[in-house]
Amino acid sequence: MASRSLRGLGGNRGGGGGGGRKSLSARNAAVERRNLITVCRFSVKTLIDRSCFETIDDSSPEFNNFAAILEQILSHRLKGQVTWFGYESPRSFWDYIRVACRKVSQNCICSIESMENVSSSRAKGRAWIRVALMEKHLSEYISTALRDFKTTRRFYEDGAIVLGEEANMLAGMLLGLNAIDFSFCLKGEGLDGNFPAVIDYTPYLKFTQSSDSISSDEEELRTLGSSGSESSTPENVGPPFIMDENSWFNKCKRVKQKYQLTLEQKGYLEELLRLRENQLSESVAQNKILLQRIEDSDLAHKLEKEQLEYIIVELQDQLKSCQSLDQLSAEVSLSQTSLDPGQSQGDGKQDTLNLISEGKEDTPSLLGLCGSLTSVASYKSLTSLKSNDYLASPTTEMTSPGLTPS
Repeated sequence: MASRSLRGLGGNRGGGGGGGRKSLSARNAAVERRNLITVCRFSVKTLIDRSCFETIDDSSPEFNNFAAILEQILSHRLKGQVTWFGYESPRSFWDYIRVACRKVSQNCICSIESMENVSSSRAKGRAWIRVALMEKHLSEYISTALRDFKTTRRFYEDGAIVLGEEANMLAGMLLGLNAIDFSFCLKGEGLDGNFPAVIDYTPYLKFTQSSDSISSDEEELRTLGSSGSESSTPENVGPPFIMDENSWFNKCKRVKQKYQLTLEQKGYLEELLRLRENQLSESVAQNKILLQRIEDSDLAHKLEKEQLEYIIVELQDQLKSCQSLDQLSAEVSLSQTSLDPGQSQGDGKQDTLNLISEGKEDTPSLLGLCGSLTSVASYKSLTSLKSNDYLASPTTEMTSPGLTPS
């Protein structure tokens, strides 16, 4: 009877253990995400503080820790790659970055793919982190990758950091790294992809004793070591004022570091503003020059168009005058042949040729092409005068009293 009751109790525990395991798994996943995001925020702050005193390169422990943290975040709950035989092989975060960051303008994906000394996928991912930091585009890469939610869902499982609310925090905190000038060597040992990245948590696990504490850490350790001795009485405990002084000193040091960091960022922003102002002034000057060139070309085109229109009008006037002259010569020749077909045929032809040659000599067509076609009216009056004189000569000869027809 007792054994049955124990088995029943064990069955109840087993039945209720499913929900407990699920809640414990969810709790562990949430704690893991929170720990990685918090440590990443601390590492970014330490990098910014360190950059105020020295250049950040591969030998900097702050950078090595940050690179390991970022690699752990991007590899959190990353799906494996399924082969043809149904096996799932491990995958690096570089496979995700290579696909999701193609839309970034002037990206470094192709240059990293073509690196000769970097062969493994993990090493390429580490090289990408360094190049993105030197280009000051790491936050832009991460933001672009996170916006491609379809690709992110394809590479990561549920509960990953890049699929949760922490992803927006990650892109925001990485933005502060754009103020740091990094210097890396892409042929060093840091790109070795044979070993996984390990995070060093000790720089972020510093215990700060409260000012309300009665004794310091040394006194408490001495008290525990000498239990029952008279030296562990509270009378030998130092005054709290010492702890307050140390805490104030640490606060002043942190404020000084922040002030120096602010000065560095201020100088960087002022230099960037000066460069942008110079670029803007150069662009404005070039824009003015281009506008002036456009206005000059428009004016030259208008003048050329007016000249061409004037030449066309002059050529049309010359064509009309030539047509009228040809018609006049034809009429003269007909009238001459009708009056004296035998005698005046040769004279008529000669006079007609002379008249045509005179008209052609006086025609300002060649002068019009040179831009001097202002004598068309005078030429018309001259032509009419010559035609009238020429037409009057035969009648004068016929009505003269001293001439008789032969």
